[in-house]
Amino acid sequence: MKTRIVRSVTASAVAIVAVGAIGVGPVSAKAGDIVKKGDCSGSTDYKFKVQPRGSTFEYEFEVDSNRNGQTWNVRITDNAAAVVTGARKTVAPSGSFTVRGRTANRSGQDAFVAKATNPATGETCTARISA
Repeated sequence: MKTRIVRSVTASAVAIVAVGAIGVGPVSAKAGDIVKKGDCSGSTDYKFKVQPRGSTFEYEFEVDSNRNGQTWNVRITDNAAAVVTGARKTVAPSGSFTVRGRTANRSGQDAFVAKATNPATGETCTARISA
């Protein structure tokens, strides 16, 4: 009985690892999506995703400091035109905030820049994507 359980658990673990190795990128990403992840100037992390959707782009900028209640000044531009400006506050349970929106697909290549600055600490997060 014990041997059968061990074999079953081992086979399940091998199947999970094999399935995980096949997948490329996060589950939520779709073909054509561009995702940048990185570290800010301090201990905070960011993720910036741009998704082409025909005549528009959807964007998502997440800043995760793991601290609730921090205020960050956010600016997102597309070819130097501001599409988002304003303050955002990190919230429970993760101590992060997310900005989502949509902008027109301008002619030529679009150059997106997402920047968040914490005025209390001086920490900055900057992500760039060309689409």
